[in-house]
Amino acid sequence: MAKKLVFSGVQPTGNLHLGNYLGAVKRFVELQDADAMCIYCLVDLHAITNWQNPKELRQNTIEVTAAFLACGLRKEHSIIFNQSQVTAHTELAWIFNCVARIGWLNRMTQFKEKAGKNRENASLGLYCYPTLMAADILAYHATHVPVGEDQKQHLELTRDIAAKFNNDFNAPDFFPVPEPIIEGTATRIMSLRDGTKKMSKSETSDMSRINLTDDNDSIRKKIQKAKTDPFEIPSEKEELVDRPEAENLLGIYATLANQSIEQTLEQFSGSDFKKLKGALSDLLISELEPINKEIKKLLDQEAYIVEILREGSERADQISRPILEEARQLVGFLK
Repeated sequence: MAKKLVFSGVQPTGNLHLGNYLGAVKRFVELQDADAMCIYCLVDLHAITNWQNPKELRQNTIEVTAAFLACGLRKEHSIIFNQSQVTAHTELAWIFNCVARIGWLNRMTQFKEKAGKNRENASLGLYCYPTLMAADILAYHATHVPVGEDQKQHLELTRDIAAKFNNDFNAPDFFPVPEPIIEGTATRIMSLRDGTKKMSKSETSDMSRINLTDDNDSIRKKIQKAKTDPFEIPSEKEELVDRPEAENLLGIYATLANQSIEQTLEQFSGSDFKKLKGALSDLLISELEPINKEIKKLLDQEAYIVEILREGSERADQISRPILEEARQLVGFLK
């Protein structure tokens, strides 16, 4: 087995957007070519923490898998599957529900944000989401997890659960304490309409995001209309403080151009946003047009996608099943 075992998951709740691509999927592709075993999961169990139309959930699972493949993930190099097909996730999640403490979950800020003011009406699944995420990771003894800033707290909880399980059941180092992978210029892509909010599929306005299925004209239109400010582009990174929209567009450009924010500021310093937006549109189209075409091609081969998920789930089960069985024995369950 490779030195690193990388696990990450994406919710199948609609077409992937630029934030998913730059913040996660592009990095997934890079990792599969590195010295690591990579397991990438469509987390459909997480998706139903909020009610999903069953037909749409199935279709979204197909579409997000197509996007994974179009972006460069390959079944020969990565395990690609959907979470609900591997029972170790839910079985281990229950054990972790009994290991984690209520006080730990009460500190999870994402539940507070997602549940909002009507917290009493939120699903229990949404509240327990982090223990299922811990099971996702630890069911494979994953050593590394690519995470965005909004998931760092959940990974910390996973580390706490691993350590407490090992201690509670006198099994030192049974579950590894996974490390985060947070790299790149733009690990958190923000809305094109509000630079203080993360780019999201749930945002009402489609103008707030670049979808991987957007055509070239749509990309140019969205970037042209992206919110900016009345000031010119500065020369120093420190001058971007309190300018979230400017920082977001420059960060996206830097990531696509494979350069630092400092290099990007040097390139555009003193210019207005029209110049940056034109160059950014060109870069986005160059990057996303081949992906867009491949997604459309793959969606006409649904049986092929379903087979990839089936094969992936079998491989995932082969890894997770022995780990789950050993965890069950440590807890004291009969075979």
